[in-house]
Amino acid sequence: MKKHITAHKYKISREDRRRINEHNSFLVFFTGLSGSGKSTLCNALEQLLHQKGIRTYVLDGDNIRLGINKNLGFSPEDRTENIRRIGEISNLFIDAGVVVLAAFVAPYKKDRENIRSLVGDEHFVEVFVNTPLEICEARDVKGLYAKARKGEIATMTGISAPYEAPESPDIEIGGETPIETGVEEIYMSIQSKLEIKA
Repeated sequence: MKKHITAHKYKISREDRRRINEHNSFLVFFTGLSGSGKSTLCNALEQLLHQKGIRTYVLDGDNIRLGINKNLGFSPEDRTENIRRIGEISNLFIDAGVVVLAAFVAPYKKDRENIRSLVGDEHFVEVFVNTPLEICEARDVKGLYAKARKGEIATMTGISAPYEAPESPDIEIGGETPIETGVEEIYMSIQSKLEIKA
């Protein structure tokens, strides 16, 4: 089937879009257990970037599963496909000149590596929100851990399904780090990446 498909080349390039936006585009990928604080950090970072005139878009695990990935479950195969699609969507936003902020459990190392490979190492920033399971479970903001402990959720990451923590993330934020501190640390790390090099 693919042999009959030809990519069309358009006149406006990624570089053109970046110039009009006056900043580079890339993916900031938040990973960590459910309840680790990924979405909270992601939301706060987007607000800071927005205040600074940076064009952004957030891809959030739950929101994506309500739409484009609503046909996927939580088997290892579906989790891999979920993250693969996120990589492809992120690539489109990067091409559009937008800074993408993505918050996903993404429990498998190979899936995160595949996203890095897909968008390009220079366009990928991995943020590991390293919150211990006991803290995530104590927060249990969505009630998922309680359901998992009762056997109502068969494949709960950290309980009945594995989480392969990043070994060398670009940025690591401790689970009890104040939001303002974490956001400032991430922003300082990506600030130079935002600049368009002459």
